[in-house]
Amino acid sequence: MRHQREYPRQKPSRIPSRRGHPPREPSRVPRRQRRAGTVEAVASAKEPTLFAHAARSGSAAAAPLAERMRPRSVEEVVGQEAVLGPGHLLGKILRGQSPPRSCILWGPPGSGKTTIARMMADRSDFELASFSAVLSGVKELRSLIDEARTRREYEARGTILFVDEIHRFNKAQQDAFLPHVESGAIVLLGATTENPSFEIIAPLLSRAAVVVLAALEATSIALLLDRALEDEERGLGKSGLRLEDGARSFLAEQSAGDARTALSALEAAAALAQSAGKISIDLRLAEEGLQKKALLYDRGGEEHYNVISAFIKSMRGSDADAALYWLARMLEAGEDPLFVARRMVVFASEDVGLADPQALVLAMAVRDAVHFVGMPEARINLAHGAAYLALAPKSNASYAAFEAASREVKRSAALPVPKHLRNAPTRLMKDLGYGRGYVYPHGHEQEASGQSYLPDQLSGKRFLKGAPAKKAGSNKGN
Repeated sequence: MRHQREYPRQKPSRIPSRRGHPPREPSRVPRRQRRAGTVEAVASAKEPTLFAHAARSGSAAAAPLAERMRPRSVEEVVGQEAVLGPGHLLGKILRGQSPPRSCILWGPPGSGKTTIARMMADRSDFELASFSAVLSGVKELRSLIDEARTRREYEARGTILFVDEIHRFNKAQQDAFLPHVESGAIVLLGATTENPSFEIIAPLLSRAAVVVLAALEATSIALLLDRALEDEERGLGKSGLRLEDGARSFLAEQSAGDARTALSALEAAAALAQSAGKISIDLRLAEEGLQKKALLYDRGGEEHYNVISAFIKSMRGSDADAALYWLARMLEAGEDPLFVARRMVVFASEDVGLADPQALVLAMAVRDAVHFVGMPEARINLAHGAAYLALAPKSNASYAAFEAASREVKRSAALPVPKHLRNAPTRLMKDLGYGRGYVYPHGHEQEASGQSYLPDQLSGKRFLKGAPAKKAGSNKGN
């Protein structure tokens, strides 16, 4: 800003005008927004926080129930005591005992990430600016940071920048935050449903505290439902509706730890009850209000790997019931059936292996069947394969042996091939002793029984354990 460079040390009461025009009063609205002439710019300059303005507007009463029941203090938050307790960093900030600091809020949907951002701003003199990594880009980010600098210089107020779904930004875009977080121009609150270790760049993680928010337990969801029904100011208290025990349990257990989903379903069920002239919300209305919640499963995110890991470990532990459950979870969520089939092929060799050599044959047959039949019938073939592999005897001997051999190769490097095992396609190689002394095992079992096939330095070394040793007259492994 031009007047910032001309008057860096003082706040002029009247800004010098251009020639021929009277002096004008200074505006608290940043120049970028003044040029746009937006109503939002004027509102943000007058109100202490963005969300205080929303709360005071007449539209607050028409907001969804989940928005109206958003906790206003840390004492109203349920299910996050592990991070919001009095002795924890975030708990101290939200109680006004510590200044705001940059944080990455990692948690599932409906666990309270946006609520925490709002409360942090309300408990401090900081302005809260919201930013969506899905809907906005670096250009809008620079605009918000310019406003934050102006606010800090002319109003002596900090800015909390709440970035929803920060994991949507690529590494280059995340780099744009670094100098401003480092200088203190902004306090960054990044919300993500994905593991920050994989999605957030290391320099940003080193400048922000990672706060892990848990999915709400059913008991916590039930408490929120009861609170919404009893609250006459913000909730459904004036309706006089009662929530039956079966409906409460259903909503609490089927909301997948998402408070927003549970409250939205309660609001829909309450509307249905009122339209039908009922005084209570029963299980049928609760089911109608919730509808069918999409399974939490992101084929490109962490939950994808969590579920496939549970599937593999269930088969490895010979628990066919659990394996079929995790298989159903993946298929219901739209997982590629060929991806599951490929994992089963790997499992057949890695975990069943020599204990049942037919397991690999069956896994390959399942893979071919899935490719040939297609969904939805291919789920039958996948269930067949998963049950077989889970119930099959287990041996990782061949896999463990290969891993041991790989470690030996890395340790001892490239040891020379014994001369009797070398190929001798030319006269010179034969003259050098290549292939000399090699005994062809077929028809010469006794002579070949003592023949060594490892480098001289590893003679007698065994990698494959748990399998019968080589017997005289046998050419296994040759």
